Amino acid sequence: MRDHRIPASPSHHVELLHDFLAMPLGVYTIRVRGRLGVTALSAFPWMVPELDGGETVLTGMLEDRAALFGVLGQIEALGLELLEVRQLTGVDC
Repeated sequence: MRDHRIPASPSHHVELLHDFLAMPLGVYTIRVRGRLGVTALSAFPWMVPELDGGETVLTGMLEDRAALFGVLGQIEALGLELLEVRQLTGVDC
């Protein structure tokens, strides 16, 4: 019987890159093409939707990079066309 272990990459020190990898809590706007209906909007319960012409703008607080990628994953899974992602600064909020 063969050894079926999967070789791992060498370890690295994440703490050296912590500032690069970390993303602060923030308010984001995410613009997608089209007017999302109730069913599609239910995938983003923590985001506030706003219609802007033929586009939907979702605005909400995202805790970290994982939360942002979660929203982007939902957009991709729903087959929506992502137009813009913007982190709002103190001036924009």
